[in-house]
Amino acid sequence: MALDKPYQNIPGTLIFDAEQSRKGYWLNQFCMSLMKADNRARFKADQRAYLNEWPMTEDQKQAVLDLDLNRAMQLGGNIYFLAKIGATHGLSFQQMAGSMTGMTEDEYRAMMLAGGRRIEGNRYIGENGDAQAHNQPQGAAGAAARQASSSHTTPGAI
Repeated sequence: MALDKPYQNIPGTLIFDAEQSRKGYWLNQFCMSLMKADNRARFKADQRAYLNEWPMTEDQKQAVLDLDLNRAMQLGGNIYFLAKIGATHGLSFQQMAGSMTGMTEDEYRAMMLAGGRRIEGNRYIGENGDAQAHNQPQGAAGAAARQASSSHTTPGAI
């Protein structure tokens, strides 16, 4: 029986617990393999072929290929292991974190230097803070996406 997980109601937060660890075991093992230069070279030479050597799900492999760290975390990836994928591609942790929020590196840095996300509106799912799913992604990318979606009307809508 699954344990009660009250932390699942925190917006923008995915806790790496025992369940996530089991789900992402091979994904995280793949990430750890990137600590060796030979493996990084093999991965960069043919990402799909290298991924196919690992018993990961197709969704996990696609998240790696897309460099979709949010999806990889949902599929059991631990952010500290996933950072090795970004490093293999020459990305800093700050660049990766910015990409996970839809922010540029500069936008992400400015947010963090200003104290990070506000707690107001972000204590639990359903509020209207910037970490809520309906306000994602953040930054310029998010603003453009929200502007585009608000300018479209649904057929038959009043």
